[in-house]
Amino acid sequence: MGTDKEQENQSGTFISLVAQGDRCAVRLRAIRCPRAGLMNTRLSSKNKTSQLSKNAQRASSHLNAQTHSGRFTQLDSNKLRGGYYTSDELAEWLSAWAIRRSDDMILEPSCGDGAFLKAASNRLGNLGAKGPDRADRLRGIEIFSTEADKARKRLEEDLGIRSSDVVEISDFFAWWKRPGRPQFDAVVGNPPFIRYQTFPEPHRSRAMNIMQEQGLSPNRLTNIWVPFVVAAASTLKAGGRMALVLPAELLQVSYAAQLRSFLTDRFGRVDLIACNEMLFKGAEQEVLLLLADEARSAPASDAPCKVNLIESNSVAELLTCKPEKLLKQASPKTIVHDSEKWLKYFLNQDEISFMRSLRASEATVELGSYASVNVGVVTGKNQFFVLRSSEVEELGLQGYTIPLIGRSAHLNGAKIDKKAWQRLAENDQRVHLLHLAPINGSKPKGALASYLKFGESLEVHKGYKCSIRKPWYAVPSVYVPDAFVFRQIYDFPRIVLNEAEATATDTIHRMRCHNGNPHSIIANSYTFLTAASAEIEGRSYGGGVLELEPTEAEKLLMPANFGDAMTIEESDELIRAGKLNEVLEENSRRILVEKMGLSVAECNMLRGIWEKMRNRRLSRSKSAAKFKK
Repeated sequence: MGTDKEQENQSGTFISLVAQGDRCAVRLRAIRCPRAGLMNTRLSSKNKTSQLSKNAQRASSHLNAQTHSGRFTQLDSNKLRGGYYTSDELAEWLSAWAIRRSDDMILEPSCGDGAFLKAASNRLGNLGAKGPDRADRLRGIEIFSTEADKARKRLEEDLGIRSSDVVEISDFFAWWKRPGRPQFDAVVGNPPFIRYQTFPEPHRSRAMNIMQEQGLSPNRLTNIWVPFVVAAASTLKAGGRMALVLPAELLQVSYAAQLRSFLTDRFGRVDLIACNEMLFKGAEQEVLLLLADEARSAPASDAPCKVNLIESNSVAELLTCKPEKLLKQASPKTIVHDSEKWLKYFLNQDEISFMRSLRASEATVELGSYASVNVGVVTGKNQFFVLRSSEVEELGLQGYTIPLIGRSAHLNGAKIDKKAWQRLAENDQRVHLLHLAPINGSKPKGALASYLKFGESLEVHKGYKCSIRKPWYAVPSVYVPDAFVFRQIYDFPRIVLNEAEATATDTIHRMRCHNGNPHSIIANSYTFLTAASAEIEGRSYGGGVLELEPTEAEKLLMPANFGDAMTIEESDELIRAGKLNEVLEENSRRILVEKMGLSVAECNMLRGIWEKMRNRRLSRSKSAAKFKK
């Protein structure tokens, strides 16, 4: 199981890692990369002798350094060979749960090299099915003939020449559309994880059409594993089961919201098993195990779905416990047609009910009722538009830049003022944004014209974002917000008061207040209430960082009536001294207990929810780091 990621190497070629079946295939696409173009550009003789020569060469050196320090300068051997396979042990474990009778009919919708088919065959054998009977009851679909051959080879020991009857070379969605296709008692597998834009036609249209036929509305964010799950579920007989390895995005991303609702409509029970240790060595994508039972063709109001999320500390711990025993330890939560994020199922029923009651309470509101949160400035090429003080001076661009916060590391407390920004500038941090609105569309002259010409020589203007702007160097949506909101969060969803009159790049969100004083809004955000809701509203990935998109940030819970919070200055001093917990404890006492009327026990529950969710994602970060060694 892998992710579909475009990874850039030093020559400017993108390497697309596309998960297919039980493995991750590698696709090379030779695309002209602006970053590589910047790296390989050489100034012409004319430029070298121009007035801008020295400054241009320095800027070029700056751009080169940025390119060479990019995220994707190296790829490990597993990624290059597409080595993200489902282990035999995990396939056996899932098959043991899903296959319960010797006459069960089994489907693997994207069988790859046959790990799940082999495990399913073994399971049928253990239940008493003979070789020919097993062949009649197994069906694997695989679009790539080379992988299909591997799957057949793997099955030959058990099924002999009948292994060829089991594996069919076909697009799963084309196979699904065939009239008279059979129904199955169980579906097992590891569907491909491929972006909508990467999935080729006509396969993509077939997949999206199937989702529509099943009552869902796909869009351009829909990853292809979603229609695989929908189509596979619709092949099940009443009472059937589905055991799949899926991206943990199922729990949290918006494009999977309809799928979450679909699953609770189409199954009587859904168990999700998450492992605090990464399941695939070398893969950053976090995955989980979906065990869906009691398949049905429509929701049953008299028998709502029960959902449970189980955590395992390690892969070894998971595999040494039989599925039935593990599921008996669960405490399923009853829900009806639920499209909420399923991250909440890491909590117990009391914690879930408490968070739901708080969101429904008149004592709380969403951050969006006080302020709007939007992405930072999208320049199209930060290496060109974001500058150091030394570069501004040497390039003669004084008067054409505004203060900028380019990294969350520049925000160490609860506020940033002009003095703090000036210290960043004096340390030659990249805190100047090239902002040309003041020239009001007039023709650039002098040093500015020379720098823009230099940018064109590097083809900055041909990058997508720049190419759709007129003029290309006019960066849009440049404004000074009241505050900055962290987009990627390690511990707490900090909101930072902006007294520096700066803007920010899109690595940080910008907040404008429309209903209240910015000082009061920000001061009252530093509580366990906001911390706990962030862990539920946000999304986390294999690296352990919590990410909040603007709409998710606007859903953070806040007190409906502000309390006597610590001042921004007091909070700022403590946070810079590494005493964030002291701020949260004191504000929670003043705001949550004294103003909102929560009990000390309820306040402690909020803290426990925050710490549980935070520590879980951070433990996955440690697991990923261990695997990389």
